[in-house]
Amino acid sequence: KVCKNRLQRELGLAEEPRAPLLAVVSRLATQKGLDLVLANVEGLLALGAQFALLGSGDPELEEGFQRAARLHPDRVAVRIGYDEALAHRLMAGADALLVPSRFEPCGLTQLYALKYGALPLVRRTGGLADTVVDTNSETLADGTATGFAFDAPEASALGETIARACELYGQNPKAWSRVQHYAMRQDFGWRASARHYAELYETLAR
Repeated sequence: KVCKNRLQRELGLAEEPRAPLLAVVSRLATQKGLDLVLANVEGLLALGAQFALLGSGDPELEEGFQRAARLHPDRVAVRIGYDEALAHRLMAGADALLVPSRFEPCGLTQLYALKYGALPLVRRTGGLADTVVDTNSETLADGTATGFAFDAPEASALGETIARACELYGQNPKAWSRVQHYAMRQDFGWRASARHYAELYETLAR
């Protein structure tokens, strides 16, 4: 809560603790699905959310996001460029991190977000599919939910998932907190990977 409040203050956003703050830290490119995010900015604002972005890339995307920030200065914050310290503060203060890539062989951003408890909202592809478990009634019950995921590389699919995330955030804060804790407990370090390799080799040896 402290990180979120300080981030809102730093970015000039309204200091509203119960407004879900959705963030992007990314290269601005269609590969990363940032055109899908731009198409959803007005929609997420209508849901009562705030939006913050750090990145650079496609000039049309840069201008599109900057236009949204000019129209909604207390709801949308855009920083064009690279700032590693701000990237960390965004993940520390955001409620969710949007990573709607069209393709993503590995992906590190969502792993950082998991550790910070900024729930990754991802398109189910490549490394994003491997590392983020969608939140639904079953995954909430068995303690495996770590974020939100969708399949189709379409603005409508992203919008539906943003709405689902905002609904959980607003209507069931205890469930949201549980998912944050599930996310922060994930281990993608080499110790865990080595254990999986050892188990595979032992199975093959048998």
